[in-house]
Amino acid sequence: MKSLPVSLPLCLSAFFVLLTLAQPAHAEAPVLKAGAAKIDITDPAAQPANDPLHARALVLTDGKHTAVLITLDVVAIEEIGPIKGDYLPKVRAALTKELNIPPASVIVNASHCHGIVCTDVAERTVEAVRQAHARLTPVRAGAGTGQENRIMENRRLKLKDGREADVRHAYSMPTDADVAAVGPIDPEIGILRLDRADTGQPLALVYNFAVHPIQGVPNGGNTADLTGFSSRVIEDNLGGDAVALFVQGCGGDINPITYKEVDRPRDAETLGNLLGLSTLKAARGIATAPQAPLAVANETLTLPRRDLAPRIAALEAEVDRRLESLKGTTLNLKTFLPLIVKYSLDPDHPAYYSHRYLQDQLIERGDWEKLDADNRRNLEAYLANIRTMEELTRLQVNLALLEKHQKRNAAAGPTIDVEVAALRVGDFRLVTFPGELTVPIGLNIKQASPHELTFVAGYTNGYIYYSPTAEQLKNPGYAQEDCDCLLAPEWQALFEARAAELLKRL
Repeated sequence: MKSLPVSLPLCLSAFFVLLTLAQPAHAEAPVLKAGAAKIDITDPAAQPANDPLHARALVLTDGKHTAVLITLDVVAIEEIGPIKGDYLPKVRAALTKELNIPPASVIVNASHCHGIVCTDVAERTVEAVRQAHARLTPVRAGAGTGQENRIMENRRLKLKDGREADVRHAYSMPTDADVAAVGPIDPEIGILRLDRADTGQPLALVYNFAVHPIQGVPNGGNTADLTGFSSRVIEDNLGGDAVALFVQGCGGDINPITYKEVDRPRDAETLGNLLGLSTLKAARGIATAPQAPLAVANETLTLPRRDLAPRIAALEAEVDRRLESLKGTTLNLKTFLPLIVKYSLDPDHPAYYSHRYLQDQLIERGDWEKLDADNRRNLEAYLANIRTMEELTRLQVNLALLEKHQKRNAAAGPTIDVEVAALRVGDFRLVTFPGELTVPIGLNIKQASPHELTFVAGYTNGYIYYSPTAEQLKNPGYAQEDCDCLLAPEWQALFEARAAELLKRL
């Protein structure tokens, strides 16, 4: 996490800004104002270009204090993707200088789409906030929820032997026979609706949802992916200059459906349209009110880094064991493919027509049965080698992730400081974290919150790779979420406790 400017000292461990102060009984409630804008941040050199990527900004103020929510069509802020580590300090410093907005009042969320953005994304982000600030107008606010369960699935597969594997393009799937169950999803869409007080027309719609927007488009072009399409559907239907801000939730273990499709083009637009329409349907039923308490909190949370050496050693031993299990076989791919087809089409008479087997029985010979026994044995040996090689691919990819993070953790020390933020707008409450949170963590925080309309966002104000549950980190199957992670298992309880504290104070 990058430090805030020295000229704007911030004791984040104790910092809490309550933007709506208690008013005397005779005082009028503060008027909530909001402004929203979006700026194209697509890299013009990224070809082919399928659809634009945007920075969207929402500025909220009660006349005394201001909060800013920025959403980006980008994979992450820092670490991976085109945005570098100086982005957040640069944006915050510019907003402090130009608009007198405190750094801790700025919340930036990445959708986690894998689109490519322009090199001057920081400057364009500031421009989006500048435009939103210039459009401040009194608003009515309301919050609610929608549902969408058709477009995503948990990418972690629970295997019959107690391991968990995940669905990735980086390696093969486990066999269908090995899969026992899938993990949970969170179909809830958290919605904040803001309408202009004078005309009642929509000004902005914030919607929070958990899914990896990595489906892609048929032409393979640069794209904001399914959440870019959902925002476009929402904005087209709301009309005017209304802005739809997608806030990525706990999508660390959530893939779009048919993510591994090979029989037809993968198309994020279809899934995005479904999400957009479900959000609109729910938003229409949300009532708005002229007064909405506004609050923002920002704290530093110190979390333990994980010593990955034991896990690396265990995985290396597993790789060695798998390698030793590879056995020689007379088949190769050229001979295996026709055999597996024949022995699948007619298991009783695979090598030839049935009459030849009957003839063999008539003359009391077992030549064809012997051939079938040999072929079945060789097929199974070859299949065993294939399954082992697929497993080795998964192990090697995840071993590389563990080794990368072990080197980093060893150089950085035992702990890591992360920025945790929280935002309240009326009944809408949002708590954020910079890592790729998995769905169970979001569900835990929502369930423990004293507020009905509580939502959780990962990928916010920085990026620290995957942040799975303590239980997922114990997985002997070595999925990406539990290997591409800097944190020790104790991090989960620490974050969930801090989130609960923040939500009680909002």
